[in-house]
Amino acid sequence: MSYSSFARVYDTLTKNVEYARRAEYYSSLLSENGVNGGLLLDLACGTGGLSFELAKKGFSVIGVDLSEEMLSVAQNKKYELGEQNVMFLCQDMRSLDLYGTVDCCVCALDSLNHLTDEADLKKAFLNVALFLENEGMFVFDVNTVFKHRNILSGKTFVYDCPGAYCVWQNSEVTDNNTVGISLDIFSQTPDGAYERSVEEFAERAYEEKLIKRLLKECDFEDICCYDELSRTPPTETSQRIVFTAKRKNRNE
Repeated sequence: MSYSSFARVYDTLTKNVEYARRAEYYSSLLSENGVNGGLLLDLACGTGGLSFELAKKGFSVIGVDLSEEMLSVAQNKKYELGEQNVMFLCQDMRSLDLYGTVDCCVCALDSLNHLTDEADLKKAFLNVALFLENEGMFVFDVNTVFKHRNILSGKTFVYDCPGAYCVWQNSEVTDNNTVGISLDIFSQTPDGAYERSVEEFAERAYEEKLIKRLLKECDFEDICCYDELSRTPPTETSQRIVFTAKRKNRNE
């Protein structure tokens, strides 16, 4: 999906994401697995909030996203910040094409859940594996089946923020744990009026064992799982799970 309308209000509606905290968490996971700095791929980077925080941790960041509108916001931030260690590319994670290999990859905030076809999820894993250095690290999170079935399914959420108002409606979850999502967005224009737009997309939750199997099929090993922003194993009621996986050495 392009997030074309959502891009204008994305940062306003996601102020509670705590990018600095997440960057600290992800960088610590990478450090524990031998990655301290280097070239990092921020897959599905959105407006670049996490990219800039990871750059502060000493990484040279390539932010990739499918949405030109999201990347336009990110690029404007780059100029405002004068950040030289971040570059942005408009690409689909299912057909990734980088200039060379990277030391690690991070994909945050349930971006992989937007891939509702198992074959597409595997394509994304294969592409990350293709562009990772030998023994490079892949760290990502996903929304869980529990969250889709018990938190999102059939529910409506309202976000009322300065300059933006959003009604988030979720369909009933399907048999394959997919939720249809409709965002009814009202964003304030410079003259004080509100402009309405609608974004519609879907997210699918995958079982932990399926994700592990696909990672192994894509030449990843040493796969670990954690409850969000923790070092504890996920539970039956975890809403978001973080995975770490190491790219196998091609020379072994």
